[in-house]
Amino acid sequence: MAAEWDGQEDRKPQSDEAHSAFTPPLGVEQPPLPELDQPTSEFAMPKGYAAEAQAAEPEGSAFAVPATYSARQSPPAFTPAHGFPAVTLSRDAPWQDRMRTMLRMPVSERPVPEPAQKQEDDTGPAVPRVLDLTLRIGELLLAGGEGAEDVEAAMFAICRSYGLDRCEPTVTFTLLSVTHQPSLVDDPVTASRTVRRRGTDYTRLTAVYLLVADINSADQEVSLEEAYRRLAEIRRNRHPYPGWVLTAAAGGLAGSASLLLGGGLAVFLIAAAGAMLGDRLAWLAAGRGLPEFYQFAVAAAPPAALGVGASLLHAGLQPSAVITGGLFALIPGRALVAAVQDGLTGFYITASARLLEVGYFFVAIVVGVLSVLYGGLRLAGTSLNPEGVLNTEERPVIQILAAVLLSVTFAVLLQQERITVLFVALNGGVAWVVYASIAVTAGGSSVMATATAAGTVGLFGQLMARWEHTSSLPYVTAAIGPLLPGSATYLGVLNIAQNNMDDGFTSLARAAALALAIAIGVNLGGELARLFMRSPASASLRRAAKRTRGF
Repeated sequence: MAAEWDGQEDRKPQSDEAHSAFTPPLGVEQPPLPELDQPTSEFAMPKGYAAEAQAAEPEGSAFAVPATYSARQSPPAFTPAHGFPAVTLSRDAPWQDRMRTMLRMPVSERPVPEPAQKQEDDTGPAVPRVLDLTLRIGELLLAGGEGAEDVEAAMFAICRSYGLDRCEPTVTFTLLSVTHQPSLVDDPVTASRTVRRRGTDYTRLTAVYLLVADINSADQEVSLEEAYRRLAEIRRNRHPYPGWVLTAAAGGLAGSASLLLGGGLAVFLIAAAGAMLGDRLAWLAAGRGLPEFYQFAVAAAPPAALGVGASLLHAGLQPSAVITGGLFALIPGRALVAAVQDGLTGFYITASARLLEVGYFFVAIVVGVLSVLYGGLRLAGTSLNPEGVLNTEERPVIQILAAVLLSVTFAVLLQQERITVLFVALNGGVAWVVYASIAVTAGGSSVMATATAAGTVGLFGQLMARWEHTSSLPYVTAAIGPLLPGSATYLGVLNIAQNNMDDGFTSLARAAALALAIAIGVNLGGELARLFMRSPASASLRRAAKRTRGF
């Protein structure tokens, strides 16, 4: 009886839901059910069938090991016995790499805070002011054309430098946000900022990078007040080049591009005049508040008009080189490189928005040139040879000098520091030599030659940026100027103007392929520089998402 009583005690009591409200009390028999002619369940036992008696299954604990479980064949536990591998962030590695490494990790696997933190007082950092400073710096970087991953790395570095370790920055095309959660039980604090205006000033971009590097450095103490003061100085600084220098640089860029395509001195001057006139018209349209689409369309019209005028003179001035040279000053190579970089690093929303912006700019250029060509070809009764732009002479010395001059003028248009112009000129010259060696001398594919030359530009630019601890854009963007697909864009527009739709769209598709080859080559060169220049102590850095089969 004792064993039976213990067994009864071990049984769990039935819940209240197990008792029915219609159960009769103890001592009262259950009345028989009335016999009704109702359909029975398909699971009911037929009459005359006696079910075999089965032994009752003993009750067990919910935490008991199942009968089919085998310890020898069990799957590995979530946490291995030896633990997770420790992630070391070498202080010798650039801060960009260290911040990218932590951003690519899950939050639970990020290393502990670094010991060198800048605190305002014993109570901790002023969270709203740190977030505001982070957003202001991120706004300048994103508006200057920096990639989304680099902007997030800079924002994350600022937060960690001032003691906000549990921060998550988010960057899209026009919106910046950062969230700080003090602890698992405290409410998060989120701040955001919208980027409404974009401008090209690589001098300002370099200054912002130096500020971020000083904030993140353990050897320097940059308080919040000092950071705000330096940021205000960066905003107030004037551009290094006045407006007339920028207009002259636009003309020099167009003239240099015409020399690359076989033009002479007269073609150089005509192309330069068309680009300078288009630049002034674009400035006038911007002053009137017109969107950038119309600014590009207006800027593309004067080079096309001068090209049609040169064809009417019948003086052998190569109007194709004139028009193509003007297009080189308008093709948005900077935005294209940033778009492809965002796509390759996983920021697909920002990459899609940037590519859409590049597409609008290309359409604006096509509209501006096409309207002039169509009107000129119909009213003047003249014709342009679509293949004339491809029949260029091989003049290695002149073309290398033209590529160097094109890179220098492009650097001036990007408002770069004078100290970086020399390296950009050398990088642009090397890029043209690599391209011409593969595409012209060896007769290889122009797309492959463009990608290889762009990869060389990205590699050298990234190495130089690491040496100077700044952004790679000032060393890369202007150097890809000689590689821009101006001739393919012009051929597409000209064929469309002459009702050769198939050839026109084929040329425009080739121009898009060349542009993507430039962007992918630049990004690949930068990744190779990061791969071979890593610190030996940081062998596990920069892990990316592993996706090998599309799921």
